[in-house]
Amino acid sequence: MKLGVVGLPNVGKSTLFNAITHAGAECANYPFCTIEPNVGIVAVPDERLDVLAKMYNTKKVTPAVIEFVDIAGLVKGASKGEGLGNKFLANIRETDAIVHVVRCFEDENITHVDGSVDPVRDIETINLELIFSDMESVTKKHDKAFSMIKTGDKKYKEEAEFLKRLLDHLESGKPAITLDMTDDEKDYVKSLFLITDKPVIYAANIAESDIGKNEDEIPMAKKVKEYALSVGAECMVISAKTEEEISMLEPEDQKMFLDDLGLTESGLDRLVKKSYKLLGLISYLTAGEKEVRAWTIVNGTKAPQAAGKIHSDFEKGFIRAEIVDYSILVELGSFNLAKEKGKVRSEGKEYVMQDSDVVLFRFNV
Repeated sequence: MKLGVVGLPNVGKSTLFNAITHAGAECANYPFCTIEPNVGIVAVPDERLDVLAKMYNTKKVTPAVIEFVDIAGLVKGASKGEGLGNKFLANIRETDAIVHVVRCFEDENITHVDGSVDPVRDIETINLELIFSDMESVTKKHDKAFSMIKTGDKKYKEEAEFLKRLLDHLESGKPAITLDMTDDEKDYVKSLFLITDKPVIYAANIAESDIGKNEDEIPMAKKVKEYALSVGAECMVISAKTEEEISMLEPEDQKMFLDDLGLTESGLDRLVKKSYKLLGLISYLTAGEKEVRAWTIVNGTKAPQAAGKIHSDFEKGFIRAEIVDYSILVELGSFNLAKEKGKVRSEGKEYVMQDSDVVLFRFNV
């Protein structure tokens, strides 16, 4: 899963990304931890992995991961080449969702590009640039389809008509994701890689002094939550500065730090979990002495396709999936004992995987 981190300059986006990058650098035992300077990889928090690792005395633990792509601070006019943001817009097109960092704190030492802090205005500035960028892409696609109508193939006429409807929607200042579309049209729009067709999490970046307050008692954060609700987006309140400080600590010190703040988990962990949920993802688990691992799949995936995540041969030669519920496995202490007790289920090709599944796939190629 890949998320693009966007926002105006000086809103705390880079600070949050530094926390993400440092957290990623500290996560061992999985590949591609560091790709390039503007990409950070972090593990999806999953306490089940540690429990299974102790049970199996495993040599390796591999969590599910999320990739964050940092986009240079966008400014008004970015879609037309203003500032540094325009050349980075293409990077967001390849992401699955967007984390939009919004400044919700006053600080006279940190300048604001518009001279004052106004969360809703800032959100609309960024969104407008993303819409403008999508309009350019859709216009090119529409013009090409329109020019092909003369061939007599009705598919080009239908394509041009839909793209005109999409373009009108964008020109009215609305993101592509809010257009009323059929399932086929949604699939087509996905092929266009539009930025505004992606789900969004608004990250309301608050001052450290506001940590622990009721979120509705922080006026600017409340405005962001209300805006997100009005457009069907997700929202979370986070202090990027605090997250950066937490990411620099050892795990045991992190817990003490969070306890002192009256928090049960870091904002970064909440962001990762919310991102996972936003995209309708779950993790099934495999466990053994060699490795305990979480495998990311879309909720609703059937067993053979889930097996294919491990290796294509697993899907091609799928015979069955031997599954035990995680809580039952932990209670009984071993897969073999669970099997003896009749708690391991044998599931076929139509089985829909569940988040609590610990799986052993049987296949033959």
